[in-house]
Amino acid sequence: MNSKLGIRISGNVVQGARYGTKLGFPTANLARRQYSKLKNKPKLGVWAGTAILPSGKNYKAGIVIGPIDKKGLPKIEVYLIGFKGNLYGKYVSICLNTYIRSFKKFKDVKKLKQQIKKDIKIIKEIVNSNK
Repeated sequence: MNSKLGIRISGNVVQGARYGTKLGFPTANLARRQYSKLKNKPKLGVWAGTAILPSGKNYKAGIVIGPIDKKGLPKIEVYLIGFKGNLYGKYVSICLNTYIRSFKKFKDVKKLKQQIKKDIKIIKEIVNSNK
């Protein structure tokens, strides 16, 4: 896994609100405290990157850092492109390669899904070009 930025976040996958699954884009959530352990804290927003599973298999990944909770820690959600399965409790490492856009809240679910699809298309292009 090669990161231009060198920002790597690792930890066990924890259960989230399953909102991504409801939208058709299931995510693996890392505990918010993983963010506090980082020396170089990434900007909030959407990132293109890579995820490594315990098996050693790599997946292209869309990574969302944010929003911030009351303790000042952001969510870390990872959409593994092409992955099917359950990662709860598994140790996953992610590497942030390219910043895509800032974090934004959507009031309209349809617009959110459209934006996620755009983000995934961009992420695939970026990760494929970094090979």
